[in-house]
Amino acid sequence: MSSCNTKPDFSDLLSYLEDKALLQHLIELTDPVKKDSTTSSIFEYEKRENKEHLNKWKKEWQEIYANKVVDSEQAATDWLIRIFNTLFENQKVLLARSSGEPEYFPAHDDQPARIEFAHGFFASALHEISHWCVAGKNRRTLSDFGYWYAPDGRSATQQQAFEHVEVKPQALECLFTLACKNTFQVSQDNLFATLDTSNSTFASDVYTQVKEYIEKPHRLPRDAKVLLRTFLSVCTYP
Repeated sequence: MSSCNTKPDFSDLLSYLEDKALLQHLIELTDPVKKDSTTSSIFEYEKRENKEHLNKWKKEWQEIYANKVVDSEQAATDWLIRIFNTLFENQKVLLARSSGEPEYFPAHDDQPARIEFAHGFFASALHEISHWCVAGKNRRTLSDFGYWYAPDGRSATQQQAFEHVEVKPQALECLFTLACKNTFQVSQDNLFATLDTSNSTFASDVYTQVKEYIEKPHRLPRDAKVLLRTFLSVCTYP
């Protein structure tokens, strides 16, 4: 998988057994018994009302992926918004659709932070959530997490800088996507560039990072553990 000319197959990263093993590790890592003062905002899975949330989300997911809804993309994003905004309610942050490009707005005065994802797309929502998970406490106080960003059509140097900061977010996005039983595609986000990216190791770097997270889930960001545990718990077939 290290060859830059070989496109890694992300679909082989989370088999049924790996899915179950990872879930068990995440249950242990997010067990409320093990919480301390720094993790007081973690969703408490054992509360009765939260168990009811989980059962409802599971039923909704099964209906969406059994094609029992007309607009599955909108239904899936509605489902994701409900999950995220419930899990992280105590952190004063909201996930919301944007009519345009994605953007992160930090909390201001009495207004919660907002993660706005592009054009209502499920994949975009997972991508922006992944950036939020990676950002951590300090960068969550900055617009767009303080990231430098150049639009599509970047130079070779700009593209290299872009790929450097995208490995971990896209690795998380991959895990979230696979946990939701969807197909993940890595994105270099530079469709209109004239530079040659055939020798880029970006896809392989993302693949390697996903494998590391699966093998060493304690290295996942705290909030990523919570969200991934939830997806693995509710995205199951009847």
